Formats: sequence, structure tokens, C-alpha cells
Amino acid sequence: MELRHLRAAVAVADHLHFGRAAAELGIAQPPLSQAIKALEGELGVSLFDRDTRHVRLTPAGEVFVDDARRALSMVESARTRARSAGRGDIGELVVGMVGSATLHPLPAVMRAYRDRYPNVTVRFAELPTASQVERLRDKSLDVGFVRPPLPAPADTELDLVPVSREPLVIALPKGHRLATRERVHVKSLAEEPFVRFPRQFGAGLYDRITALCQEAGFVPSVAQEAVQMQTIVGLVAAGCGVSIVPGTVAALSGLGAVFVKLSPTTRLVELALATPKGGLSPVAANFVAVARDVTRVR
Repeated sequence: MELRHLRAAVAVADHLHFGRAAAELGIAQPPLSQAIKALEGELGVSLFDRDTRHVRLTPAGEVFVDDARRALSMVESARTRARSAGRGDIGELVVGMVGSATLHPLPAVMRAYRDRYPNVTVRFAELPTASQVERLRDKSLDVGFVRPPLPAPADTELDLVPVSREPLVIALPKGHRLATRERVHVKSLAEEPFVRFPRQFGAGLYDRITALCQEAGFVPSVAQEAVQMQTIVGLVAAGCGVSIVPGTVAALSGLGAVFVKLSPTTRLVELALATPKGGLSPVAANFVAVARDVTRVR
């Protein structure tokens, strides 16, 4: 039994006329009659009662045509879904992100992606850069918002698309002696306790901040460690120390910390969308394309 047999039976049932059914299918009437005869021979039952003037479904024909309609509908659905999956219109996407990416640019990227691909299921994993690198390498993440530079060998195994560049700022507790200044030189923090994330979770940004302090003549004294930026800001607000963080983190001022500009002005820190080399799934490729369109970082 072939799909053409199912289509033939449904067409005859719809028209109750072999000539009109054949015209709908774009074939001559004799091949249609032969297809129905072959189908009835395979089934061992008559599907249609016909004479020179009338065509009627038999009870067996009614049952068969109902099932044939469902089968053809499932085939068409499979065809449509396969094509949609091939275009990345449906499927699942797992996105990793450092905490600061949830402030910028993830919201704008996700709004645009949802508008264009509403039927893709997106799952998120908030992870430091080092953890994302491992999960990108073992393919349990599709894409990840990370802080470059990446350690070897990940720097050659992953592609990076810049999505944000921003300055570093200083996070201070309210009431701190420096909190009312518009700009603070990094050397003013030499005697301050620092709240930092462990280096193994993001060596690139960690080393940038350490180098900035060393250029000012001191090594930061770490009083507390935390992995997520929101936790770091919360600890700063609680008076546990000061911190140097990417500028977008200043959006967390509602937690009780104060953010001031850093002097001297430093090279902008980068946020990038990381993907495994060697080909992306359609949904991941579409996400990267949307991120490029939305952020347009050069």
C-alpha cells in the first residue's frame, strides 16, 4: 500500500465520482480506477459500490477513508515539521550566559529571537565562562554568552561573535568615602578589601582587573569570593568590600551598591557569543544571526 493509494481513496470519497477525483489528482481516470481496484484487492474488501451512475462508500470504505485521512494528515505534518526543523523554525536551543549578560544584551536579543522564531523552545543556564566552555565543548550547550579571552584549547575550538563592549566600573557600598565621587582612580582602592569571583570561573576578566590594579601599584586583597555578579554586588552593598565590574552591572544599583566611573579609562571589556566550531544546528545558527543583527558590535 502506497500513499498514492490513500490519496486516491480519499479523492474518490470526497467527490463520489471517478472523473472528478482523477481531475483533482491530475491523472487520467483509468489509472485511478486501477489504483482503487488494486487497493481493494490488497485489503480483500470493497471500498466503493459503483454503477454507471453512482459511487457510494461501503461501510469498510468509510472506516478506511477516515483512517486514510488521518494518515495523510500525519504525513503532511511530518513533512511540514521536517522542513521547519531544517530552517530552524522549531526545535530546542540551550543558551549559556554569564550573569551580566542577563542585563545586556540578552533581553534585546531574546525579544528579537522570540519575534522571529516563536516556536523554538529556549532553555537557559546561568554559568561562569569556564563552565560554559566545558559545556560548549561537550555539546550540552548550543551557544553561550562568555567573557573572552578563552583559555587554550577552547580558544581554537570555539568561534566568538562579539555582542557587547563596555567599560569597567567600581562598585562601592553606600556611605563609602568614595561613593559620592563621579570618578575614582583605581589606586584609591589599594587598601580596600575586594569582592571577586574565583579566577577559574573567568580567567580573562579576572586577569584584566588584576592587571589594572597591579599597574596602579597594588595587588587586590580578596575578602570575599562569589561566582555571580548579582551576588558580588549584594556583598558589596552589605559592606564586605569593593569590586571592579563590567559597566552593565550598574543596572543592579537597586541592590544597595553605588557605581562610579573608573580612572584611568581602561580598554573596554568584551562579551561574546561562543559557539562550537564545525557547524551549528539551524536553531543555533538563527540565534547567532539574530544576535549579530541586534548588537552589531564591530
